[in-house]
Amino acid sequence: MELLQSMQVFARLAELGSFTRAADAIQISRPQVTRAIQELEASLGVRLFQRTTRTVRLTSEGEQFYERVKAILGEVAEATTMFASPGSTLRGRLRVDIPTAFAQPGLIESLRAFNSRYPAIELVLGVTDRTVDLVAEGVDCALRIGELPNSSLVARRIGMATMITCAAPRYLEEHGEPKTLAELSAHRGVTFLSGQNQRPLAWQFIDGGREQSHICRHGITVNESNAYVECGVAGFGILQAPGITLDRFLASGSLVEVLRPYRPHPRPVSVIYPSRSHLAPQVDVFVDWLREQFPSIYGHWLEGR
Repeated sequence: MELLQSMQVFARLAELGSFTRAADAIQISRPQVTRAIQELEASLGVRLFQRTTRTVRLTSEGEQFYERVKAILGEVAEATTMFASPGSTLRGRLRVDIPTAFAQPGLIESLRAFNSRYPAIELVLGVTDRTVDLVAEGVDCALRIGELPNSSLVARRIGMATMITCAAPRYLEEHGEPKTLAELSAHRGVTFLSGQNQRPLAWQFIDGGREQSHICRHGITVNESNAYVECGVAGFGILQAPGITLDRFLASGSLVEVLRPYRPHPRPVSVIYPSRSHLAPQVDVFVDWLREQFPSIYGHWLEGR
């Protein structure tokens, strides 16, 4: 295999830690990945990976080589596009992950505009509420809402999402509307199970300038964003969610905001991607495009960056 291709295979294997996942990401066979690494190790005269039946890890020599390879591949990517007009030759697969809550018509329509601007970039869109391991699963970048844990990932904030507490009119007719936080204890709520631990997600409120958390008495518990909102519309109880996901229901009257004086602080919306010294060009343009377009898509429910 040609040296540059072997380096690309090596970098992908180093990032994903799996011959099978690397082969899937590059769209070649697993034996081709194995052969490329064997040839590379033979030509360099060093062992790049420690292999067991369950794990594939870089050796110390492999780690040193990986740092140089990242820089080289980044320079190659920049060199191949330096004389091109914007968007004319950018190509390749771009894997993007978004929360289910953001899979709204506005964003999907906007992705079509990105596709028109960069027709040679193949978009692979993942929509899920689970926490995706970008490196292990070969995802190039992802949208996230909420505070992010410390990690090696790079995060660029694109807005602050307004949070709304609301309920269906039928629920309020049956149970009354809470006017204070103290009255919440008498109400039922739609509970969202969050993260890998599937813990109930607490609601947040601001009372007298201080933030308060509240775990509602369960009316129903769900672990998927669309079902979460639909359960609220069906009258199971009160819910709290980003206005981005509630817009059409609030506009139609299917949901009504409650406890407006206690609205919580907005939650950050960020685009994240693996920490690399050089981003692939298609990732770079997508991140810039998303930061440019996202406020115009959801401007009504964003409060700046």
